[in-house]
Amino acid sequence: MNKTFLLVVIAMIAISFSSMAQYVDRTNFKAGLNAGLPVGDAGDVSSFSLGLDIAYHIGASELLDLGFATGFINAFGDTTTISGGGVSVETEFEDFQFLPVAASLRLYPTYDFKLGADVGYAVGINEGNEGGFYLRPLIGYNITGNTELNISYVNINNDGNFSIATLGILFLF
Repeated sequence: MNKTFLLVVIAMIAISFSSMAQYVDRTNFKAGLNAGLPVGDAGDVSSFSLGLDIAYHIGASELLDLGFATGFINAFGDTTTISGGGVSVETEFEDFQFLPVAASLRLYPTYDFKLGADVGYAVGINEGNEGGFYLRPLIGYNITGNTELNISYVNINNDGNFSIATLGILFLF
């Protein structure tokens, strides 16, 4: 129920702002890759992550873009040795996979520099992964007219936090 409600809200936001696209020149589709290091509790069970980012932004004003974002995140499972009571056990963790579905906001203090966040739900894809609330603040910089470099902090929360610090590159289409 919550996932369906979130998807409906994101669709309504995208539709309501689509009429603004004709007024601002910055409406675009973006796709790219990111790599990251799991931090906190996620760092105990995974070693690194790779992801795909897809976003559609609508220029709402000179300083603001609104839209939606999705993609794919794969955090590769790690092998960890757990010791206690004179016994050591090696545990191998499975990969964690998520499909984020989020509303997206970008602020442009300058033409090349941007601050933003994606907020929504990360659907857990692998078995036993329920997903959770998705929050991804980021800082981006336009390297060229159609290439963006960004750093972000992905946090997926559902009875615990799964967090990843990422570096990504996006291409505008």
